[in-house]
Amino acid sequence: MGTNKIIGEKIKRLRESKNLTIDEIAERAGISIEQITRIENNEELPSLAPLIKIARVMGVRLGTFLDDQQEIGPVVCRKEDRSDDKGISFSNNAKTVHKNMSYFALSQDKSGRHMEPFLIDVIPALKTDFVFSSHEGEEFIYVLEGVIEINYGQDVYLLEEGDSIYYDSIVTHHVHAGNENPARIIGVIYTPY
Repeated sequence: MGTNKIIGEKIKRLRESKNLTIDEIAERAGISIEQITRIENNEELPSLAPLIKIARVMGVRLGTFLDDQQEIGPVVCRKEDRSDDKGISFSNNAKTVHKNMSYFALSQDKSGRHMEPFLIDVIPALKTDFVFSSHEGEEFIYVLEGVIEINYGQDVYLLEEGDSIYYDSIVTHHVHAGNENPARIIGVIYTPY
């Protein structure tokens, strides 16, 4: 849980530097106090939605929680630099939390960015009791391998290798493997701040 631990510590450090309490963040973000505490203490694999809401309340980009360095110019991400221990794990809001998505940031060193591109490995969910999420912004997904199912509002989209989707993330949505096999996608998340 290396990178996840860093995220929890960064959130806590940033919250404290802004003299905000967990109660204030919870109220403004519409997230429970317990969930924020679990995220900060690295006891929960959060989905992106609560992280986006926390970032918005703090007045920072989502990438602030993921950044290692601040590079002004172009950032190149080499495939040999990606490894399992550098991935970021999030839950997918399933009621039974388990690691089902590993995110590999493709631009974490770029300062001032407005998009968050990820290479994402999607593990099939054990159960289908998904909790949909929504947040401000937009998302783009391109399927590299496997099949992905996207529940978007009342619609369901099944995407195969080479397919893509672009949607407003304010509409309730959920992304997961479309069958019992793992999948790999490129996901780009834009959140206004």
